[in-house]
Amino acid sequence: MIRLRDYIANWENSPLAELGHTPWAMTTNAASIIQGMISRLDSSYRVTNSIAIHESAVVEDGATLKDAVIIGPNAFVSSRSYLRGGVFLDEGCAVGPFCEVKSSFMLKGSKLAHLGFLGDSILGENVNLEAGVVVANHRNEWTGKEITLLQDGNEISTGVRKFGSLIGDNSKVGANSVLASGTLLKPDSVIPRLTSVDQQAKQLISAML
Repeated sequence: MIRLRDYIANWENSPLAELGHTPWAMTTNAASIIQGMISRLDSSYRVTNSIAIHESAVVEDGATLKDAVIIGPNAFVSSRSYLRGGVFLDEGCAVGPFCEVKSSFMLKGSKLAHLGFLGDSILGENVNLEAGVVVANHRNEWTGKEITLLQDGNEISTGVRKFGSLIGDNSKVGANSVLASGTLLKPDSVIPRLTSVDQQAKQLISAML
């Protein structure tokens, strides 16, 4: 069983906690979840269709926002970034230029630098993804395609074909690193630059032999 509070210390105080969803249920249903959140926002947000931007946030010209999106207080979205499929940026979050964010939740102070991809994932508070980081959300090499996770040596079935990573508070992922689908990073994890993280690698190799 994955408990989000083990990865995100302030999870119980998050507006998302009341949903009681698994991480993969949250990302799979991100657009509808965020649409529901938009209906409860106060007047400090400018809402156009299904896009809500806080009055203190900055969204540069040239950014593309699709489907349900919430851009929180003092958040920043750079020109040439692409947000789609349900995206939640909490207070102080930042998305750099030439980044794509799909069906993901970034909590307070988390940042995705330029040339990055974040798919179907949940980031805790103050997570930093350096330039060129790819948080993959699909297992192209698996026959069944269903994403499974490994937690403390136990395999967890998700029942979904797209899920990225759950990244704990204060974690750092170095430039040009790749997190394979189903990655779980505990709080304060540090991934060096140019690293490939695949927690299912042994299972994948065994299946190929």
